[in-house]
Order: sequence, then C-alpha cells, then structure tokens
Amino acid sequence: MVCTIEISEKPKLNDPVLIEGLPGIGFVANIATLHLISELKAKRFAEIVSASFQDFAVTTEGGGTRSPLNELYYCKREDGGRDLILWHGNTQALTTFGQYELTGKVLDIAEELGCRLVISIGGFKKDEVQPVPAMYSAATDQETLKEALDLGTKVMVGHIFGIAGILVGLARLRNLKGFALLVDTLGMYPDANAARYALAALGKYLKLNIDVSKLDATADQTKKILESFGLIRNLAEEKKKEEQQLRWFI
Repeated sequence: MVCTIEISEKPKLNDPVLIEGLPGIGFVANIATLHLISELKAKRFAEIVSASFQDFAVTTEGGGTRSPLNELYYCKREDGGRDLILWHGNTQALTTFGQYELTGKVLDIAEELGCRLVISIGGFKKDEVQPVPAMYSAATDQETLKEALDLGTKVMVGHIFGIAGILVGLARLRNLKGFALLVDTLGMYPDANAARYALAALGKYLKLNIDVSKLDATADQTKKILESFGLIRNLAEEKKKEEQQLRWFI
C-alpha cells in the first residue's frame, strides 16, 4: 500500500493542535476546516495521496484534472495562542488499512512539528435535529474529556467510524491527548448549521475568535467539491446506499 506525502515546508510552530476535517456525515468537519483555512489564511505545507483513495480523476472545464487529495495547512497565531495544523481533503481512504496508514502518516508529521493534542470533528446522524444541535465527545483520557464536556458536549456512547474515531484512538496509543467533537446532523448534505456549532466549540476551547458570517458560502463551496467526486447524490440514492457508501463517514 502506498501513501505518499509531499512536504513543501516544515514550519516552526508553537505547541500546535492538529484539527481533522475530512468528509463525513453532514460534511461537518469538511466545512469547518475549510472555513478555518479561509478565515485564518492558513498556508498549505503538505499534500497527501494514497492508493486507498478513489481510482479516478475529475476533469475540469478547461481540460485539466483534479484528483482525490488530502492536504495539511498551518496557521501561526499572532495572539500568542497555540498554532494550528489543519487537515483537509476531498476524501478519506476507502479501506481499513488505508485509513490507519493515512492517519499514522499524518500523526508522524504532526508529532515532528511538536503536536501533542489532536481534535477530530464529525457529524452524529439523527433522523431529527433541533435548531440548536446536541454535541458529543469522546477523548483519550479523563482530563481531556472533562475539557470537552465543559464546551457543552455530552459523552459519546457507541462507535465513531472513520478518521474521526481512528485519529483519537491512535493518538492515545502514542501518548498524545485529544478528543472527538461530534454534532447532530441529518447527514445527507453539507450542514452549515452543525459546522457553525462545531466552530463555536473550537473557538471557545482554543480561545480563538472565528468569524462565521461567510460559513454558508463555505458550505456551498464544499458541496461543489464533493459533488464533483460523487460524494453527494440525490436524497433517494443516499438513503438506499447509505450503509455501503458512507460507512467510513462520521
């Protein structure tokens, strides 16, 4: 299995936090992380391709191609707060081995840059969602879980599929700290409202002021990207194929 990472820069960061934002249920993580990249003017420093990504490229109107890709960005904060490593992409790996390999490679890079804390974001699928969605957390240790619960989350009980769960699990094995932040969502289409609450919790935890006035535009941008890779289909097809196609989403 091949997972290749091309690093264009090795930034010097202050006690950075790794924030995961790959496609998942409601695409909550994808929207939230893309918005952070835009608002914080984060800089890309690594591109990741894997043999476990989809086996096609998407053509553009100009005759070019776009491939399944993960990227790492960094943000150096001027307010003295902890710097950020933002993990964004248009896909997760499609095999269990690929998911673990991908997560391990990213954690290798994050640790080299001094990261000791990881946060994964995701959606928690519900048939009905209140205007103020509930949030849930699971963590590497009790101290970190208490910090997550102080953000207004509830204890997550059950399974966390995909990178959102694997990242926290592997972080614990490496003696890193971290937690998953999951927000209620209907789960079929990019959920800007769920992403808004995820960003509010992140802002509170990291003491970071995040402008969400353009979040709906970010959700639209996310939708276009994911549609081009076939990750968003019509509602009837989503319901029919949910278990097969979205098992690795969360």
